[in-house]
Amino acid sequence: MSAKIYQPARNAMQSGQAKTKTWVLEFIPSEARAIDPLMGWTSSGDMNSQVKLTFDSKESALEYAQAHGIDAIISLPQKRKHNIRTGGYGENFATKRRTVWTH
Repeated sequence: MSAKIYQPARNAMQSGQAKTKTWVLEFIPSEARAIDPLMGWTSSGDMNSQVKLTFDSKESALEYAQAHGIDAIISLPQKRKHNIRTGGYGENFATKRRTVWTH
């Protein structure tokens, strides 16, 4: 049984960093998904593919995997540079603006 340990990326629809501080242990599927011929749904007999465990740190996730005999692959996150504008959002509507602001 093998699993991957990773830190999830932020939601593409939001600018916040919620749910990106935890680490996730997710089992790698042991069998391929099959398509149901009648409804077209995909299904699998692998129950571990539904399990996602969250941990506060990478070390605790790795300790859990080692304690339960799980071969873990660690995927390190790519940190993004925070874009903090000096004027902020209100700068778009400033009255001291000398040039025309358009899209």
